Amino acid sequence: MAVGTSRPTETQGALLFHSCGPDVFGIDPDDLPDGLVVADETGRVICFNDAAVRITAVSKADALGLPLERALPLEDLKGRRWWTLTDPYGGLNTRVGQPERNLLLPGGREVLVSARYVRECPTGPIRRLVISLRGTEARRRTERSHAELIATVAHELRSPLTSVKGFTATLLAKWERFTDDQKRLMLETVDADANRVTRLIAELLDISRIDSGRLEVRRQPVDISAAVGRHIQAHIASGQSPDRFFVRIRRQLPDLWADPDKIDQVLGNLLENAVRHGEGTVTIEVAPASAKNDEKGTAVTVSDEGPGIPEESMGRVFTRFWRGSKRGGTGLGLYIVKGIVEAHGGTITVGRGPGGGAEFRFILPVGTPAHLK
Repeated sequence: MAVGTSRPTETQGALLFHSCGPDVFGIDPDDLPDGLVVADETGRVICFNDAAVRITAVSKADALGLPLERALPLEDLKGRRWWTLTDPYGGLNTRVGQPERNLLLPGGREVLVSARYVRECPTGPIRRLVISLRGTEARRRTERSHAELIATVAHELRSPLTSVKGFTATLLAKWERFTDDQKRLMLETVDADANRVTRLIAELLDISRIDSGRLEVRRQPVDISAAVGRHIQAHIASGQSPDRFFVRIRRQLPDLWADPDKIDQVLGNLLENAVRHGEGTVTIEVAPASAKNDEKGTAVTVSDEGPGIPEESMGRVFTRFWRGSKRGGTGLGLYIVKGIVEAHGGTITVGRGPGGGAEFRFILPVGTPAHLK
């Protein structure tokens, strides 16, 4: 790497940076969210923005004018000096840059680094070496989230699969020793645990689609009142008292076009939360409402009379793994509910209901297809 004899001041370094190209948009390097380091044709640093200072803990005054390998002494994960290894100025003149990779600063701090080799002609000498720096905090958070998801899934799968394996092995080995009622009870348990595994897998698929923006909404006419009624009847059939529920349907509801299966999923999750974690009467109200951009919409409110959600937890209710109590569950349901509602162009909020318990309210735009408007 060529080494110059003079070292520009911080102000001169900034001026040299602007010579890299016309400042069409009036962007200051210090306004960029990522670290930016620029070296000239001699390999000396001519730009070192504020984000680079924050990420590397090297002051701008110390970095400007230094040879790149001294201002930014990076090593790969095997301890090899990065600029010596890649040799941007002396290597093949057909290279255009380096893809983002994880490198180490002195002291072992990790940083994500990518580089672009700027040449006046495709195979000419490097005129500028532009380096982008990013911290690894966001990646670490993502990795922790994935690890938590894997741990949660493993924990939730272990119990039902253990039960399924145990009962099926017992039935196969000792079929003749059990009465028909005993066999039915064991098979019903196996069936329930298999349904639990199926629901968990469906949740994981939904999370994957929500995170990647691929959650598909197949709009059809939806009778939201009838859907609410079906879910309440299912709870009553499973042993809940009919007096536990109070339904209020406002008149003149607009025609709702939505994905019926996904709306069932939203209603089922909110009602199950109210029944399992709440107390007293569960109130469901369906009423006309204004959605985004003053579009006609339908609002569904589900509230209970339990202890409610602590004020400090309200902002985390729709995040992954949030649990309102220790009564089981993966903590993924409300995250999925929010994703489904937003995929329909709607909104969902949580607050405290009139009875003191939790109140969830989601608003869906009518979503009428254009050819019917």
